[in-house]
Amino acid sequence: MFVSTLTKWESALLDFNGESDHVHRIIDDKPDIALSKLIANLKTVSSRLIRKEFPDLAAKYFDNKPYFWTGAYFVASCGGVTVEQLKKYVENQKNSPKVETLPR
Repeated sequence: MFVSTLTKWESALLDFNGESDHVHRIIDDKPDIALSKLIANLKTVSSRLIRKEFPDLAAKYFDNKPYFWTGAYFVASCGGVTVEQLKKYVENQKNSPKVETLPR
């Protein structure tokens, strides 16, 4: 679902990982894209599809509210690091309870 949505935004999903309460995505996007709009669109589309595919979860955990995600998000640019370094950072998030910084 993220891949098709990102394709419409002329962007690409490079990596995806997550934990029980959030997800990490590495996205290659165009510099003229408004990230707030892109993220809102990703959340809207994925929420709709998740709620449609798993209606029991929506009823049980989300009180049948019309959303899946919170409004919060974090975005960071990765200029100066390689995609491989960034992927390694995202993959290691689930193994590390502390906050890490990217290598410079």
